[in-house]
Amino acid sequence: MDPMLNIAVRAARRAGKTITRAMGNVDRLNIETKAHNDFVSEVDYAAEQAIIDTIRDAYPSHGFIAEESGLHDQERDSVWIIDPLDGTTNFLHGFPQFAVSIALRHKGKLTQAVVYDPTREEMFTASRGGGAQLDGRRIRVSGRRGLEGALLGTGFPFKEPEHLDSYLAMFRAFHPVVAGIRRPGSAALDLAWLAAGRIDGFWEIGLNAWDIAAGVLLIREAGGLVGDFEGGEAYMETGNLVASSPKIFPPMLQTIAPHRSEALTR
Repeated sequence: MDPMLNIAVRAARRAGKTITRAMGNVDRLNIETKAHNDFVSEVDYAAEQAIIDTIRDAYPSHGFIAEESGLHDQERDSVWIIDPLDGTTNFLHGFPQFAVSIALRHKGKLTQAVVYDPTREEMFTASRGGGAQLDGRRIRVSGRRGLEGALLGTGFPFKEPEHLDSYLAMFRAFHPVVAGIRRPGSAALDLAWLAAGRIDGFWEIGLNAWDIAAGVLLIREAGGLVGDFEGGEAYMETGNLVASSPKIFPPMLQTIAPHRSEALTR
């Protein structure tokens, strides 16, 4: 395992322990509201600090883009992109679908990725050019050849309700064609599951870099495709993401295209 990936795995496990220790005491946690339906707890802060401390001990010159601490060291060559608890609302309700997401971007390219599910103790990892793995076993995206029979993942644009009509139009377009659409509530874990072939495709509006950075590398290293709603590379900036196995990427984009509002093409 790459030494940097090994450190990321160690950091994810430390964060995971912080999260699982708190699972039985959710009703006693300090919880803040960042925005409407967007919450952060003391567990998010503690898990993020555990990640940062672990990585800084090994790589003190590296920077961070971290959801809760507000660290945004964009100018450094090596920057870690961190979501310590993707799926906070699920966690606060005892819904066991959340994950730790850690990615390394070196000179503008994603090079290492970890998504850790602490409830199932599943560790998804990837190194650029080295493939993707789940608990040390190689994973690949599904071999689905068309939308018919596909299982898709998605997320609601609850932070950007102005896009709800566009999103619902996309949902209605997919619904009669595919086998099912799932919205578990953790984009990082959805993308990891796509890399492992558990779902065939995914789309969502308005994600943040820390939601998707690790998952993007996992999918690419597992043989999948990732793009914005036009199939381009602006998803980290726009937050609008489509990902899938190769054969269903074009039909997913074609299905989405008629329902993009002008704001979703920027």
